[in-house]
Amino acid sequence: MYPVSTEKSINLISKQNTLTFIVDKGMNKNQIKKEVEESYAVKVERVNVQHTFQGKKRAFVKLSKESSAMDVASKLKIL
Repeated sequence: MYPVSTEKSINLISKQNTLTFIVDKGMNKNQIKKEVEESYAVKVERVNVQHTFQGKKRAFVKLSKESSAMDVASKLKIL
């Protein structure tokens, strides 16, 4: 699992408190949620997934109000 730093993902961080990751195709939403919560010490509100044309799986992880996506992004050196 690794973060995505495209223009769209940066906008999602600032406007919707959402982080974007490329994840393993075998992971389900609950596993993604657990991994993000344990790795970055944040509270996840919901997870949406998307399969790309390149055969990868993209996860949009919306954080709860008390957790800041900007803080996590700066720790990951995305911003």
